[in-house]
Amino acid sequence: MSLVVVGSVAYDGVETPHGKVDRMLGGAATYVGLSASYFAPVKIVAVVGDDFAQEDVDLLASRKIDLAGLERVPGGKTFFWAGVYSADMNDRTTLRTDLNVFADFQPKLPDAYRTAPYLFLGNIQPELQRSVRSQMPGVHFTGGDTMNYWINDFRAQLVETLAQWDFLLINDSEARLLSGEHNLRRAAAKIQSMGPHTLIVKRGEYGAILFHGGEHFVAPGFLLDEVFDPTGAGDCFAGGFMGYLAGQGVKPTDGKADMAELRRAVIHGSVMGSFCCERFGVDRFRTLTRDEIEARYREFQSFTSF
Repeated sequence: MSLVVVGSVAYDGVETPHGKVDRMLGGAATYVGLSASYFAPVKIVAVVGDDFAQEDVDLLASRKIDLAGLERVPGGKTFFWAGVYSADMNDRTTLRTDLNVFADFQPKLPDAYRTAPYLFLGNIQPELQRSVRSQMPGVHFTGGDTMNYWINDFRAQLVETLAQWDFLLINDSEARLLSGEHNLRRAAAKIQSMGPHTLIVKRGEYGAILFHGGEHFVAPGFLLDEVFDPTGAGDCFAGGFMGYLAGQGVKPTDGKADMAELRRAVIHGSVMGSFCCERFGVDRFRTLTRDEIEARYREFQSFTSF
């Protein structure tokens, strides 16, 4: 049960209280893809420039991620972002954003991708998200994320796009902005009425809340000894969530999915997000094993059981 991931493959420059890295592999599609690849086959749709290093291609390929949809623009430069985190790493300041080839990104799906049953749409223009979805008429489970910019300036397009989604992944401030409701429970109900029957509200170090139908599930964050770099943690959460569902072959029927499976998917998302924070960038995925993932999943079970 393969998963198509559409979004950015980039380079990041990051500074945290634990150090500074001037250039490292990043991008939403990278993090989602690496995280999901532990559970299901992944196919990436993204764009990079001539400067995209072979060692980074090799890392993605080492996880058996299909790169047929990774477009390389001759003479172009890969999307670059740089930022610095606050002392508690709950806030970050963007220092530089060079969209480069990503500015003209038009997702191109290879024919072999169009029959994949699962689709995750990263944070790109809502019309582009809808265009990709229209190329996969048989998809079983579609979802993705968005941000304040699209909510504020492209609301009509975004609402039309969300009507075709099974799930949405956003943070609490975005949920309030999109819904116009301050109370998260009311906000969730309003967003679900827009189309996505499943909503996940990310709450950073405090975990996440899953809303599905009239039910909700609160998952805590995993307490790490050290948080080295939170970059990509939310995308790794998304990868763990979608990857688990794809690996299990979960298919919603009439807008309903097995709540127990969705809960397990959320915990797998939290597990993958926690591993991401243990090293800079994608470095933790160079050594992470499925046994470590299962062990941490069992830890989650132990400290949330009562």
